[in-house]
Amino acid sequence: GPLSIERGTGINPNRAFVLHNVPTDFDLSDIEETAQSVKAFGRVKVRDRLTDTQTGNNLVLCECRQDIQPDRIPPHVQPLNGGPVWKISLLTESARSADDFSAKLKKLMVEEGKTIDDVSALLSTETPQENSPESIIRAVGDLLAKTMRPTTENTASRHLRTFSGQSPTPAGEESLDSWVEQARLMIEDCDCSEREKRRRIVESLKGPALEIIQAVRRDNPDASPESYVEALESAFGSLESGEDLYLAFRSLGQQRGEKLSDFLRRLERSLTKVVQRGGLPSHRVDRARTDQLIRGATESEIMLLQLRLRERKEEPPTFLKLLSEIREEEDHARARHESKATVRQVKVGEETKAKSTEVQELKAEIKELRSELKELTSKRSEAELMLKQTKKATWSPSPPPKKGLLTLNCLTLESLLSLKSGKSGMSA
Repeated sequence: GPLSIERGTGINPNRAFVLHNVPTDFDLSDIEETAQSVKAFGRVKVRDRLTDTQTGNNLVLCECRQDIQPDRIPPHVQPLNGGPVWKISLLTESARSADDFSAKLKKLMVEEGKTIDDVSALLSTETPQENSPESIIRAVGDLLAKTMRPTTENTASRHLRTFSGQSPTPAGEESLDSWVEQARLMIEDCDCSEREKRRRIVESLKGPALEIIQAVRRDNPDASPESYVEALESAFGSLESGEDLYLAFRSLGQQRGEKLSDFLRRLERSLTKVVQRGGLPSHRVDRARTDQLIRGATESEIMLLQLRLRERKEEPPTFLKLLSEIREEEDHARARHESKATVRQVKVGEETKAKSTEVQELKAEIKELRSELKELTSKRSEAELMLKQTKKATWSPSPPPKKGLLTLNCLTLESLLSLKSGKSGMSA
């Protein structure tokens, strides 16, 4: 619980506080922005929230990046969106001895304005009849153990890849946008010290990028990890303002052949830059993302209708929820397309088989016709030959004229003489 947070949960109670009376319809980003309006808190991250069954509002557990100075924290904070103020309760430890457990518990109850029965009903839902202080603290400890990650999980998973600032980006190195995204995740999620975060950033740099950070360290040896990242963005990033980036975001459109999920990811990268440069408040991100997706998705209008995004503009989904819905719809569309392709392939195969059978039948018929034609041709040739022979047997030529007859007799005699001469020669 708040009195034993340090053990096994990874959260420092000197950096934690609780917000009371937070409406349930507030997003995490709205809660964090409201808490960060108290300058002494600095950067705030919501760890978890529970519903107060009596008021219907939430108790929100938050954590800062640095130790809280109680004398600089007001008792209440005004929500940025208006409405009743939220009470602030700090979780700083007043003593470390286990002997004053009752005193610390009583102080916590006074700060939260609750009795033991009230807190037991809120946090010990599994055993509402058990009102002992031990059960309440155990419930809080279980909640924090569930929501917090051990420090050891982050030590090996947040090492940054190399960035030099050279253009074009050399092989094996990260671009500025990709490196900055990794660095911000490491700074926000890693539970290590500020010194360790600065060391990890420096280890990932070389060349011109390392020279920039060396200059920052000379000017301010205690510069924060966030200052390192901002310096590199100023040196190597775009000089466009938040307003310019927002205009560029509003001009993005889906490319020919680009999947809707890929277009959404591209929108999100641009939108993240817009928010980082102050071009759009974080509580308006979901609405801006949905509006631009509807406006720019010219290749996926049918899918937009199926997702009913136009009807959901007043309560737009988050990026992850929207991405999940789009990918699920794309999977359904791909399955329908593959099913149609299979049916078409089977139909084409059946048609091909039918055509093949028909072709074989036509070939057999043609072969039979050719055989019949050959037989008819043979019979015709035989008939023509018989007809010629008949005509030759019945043909009687007319007597030639006298001159012709004389000529024929002469030729006949010449032939006989020639034949006779030949025989005589042979006899001799």
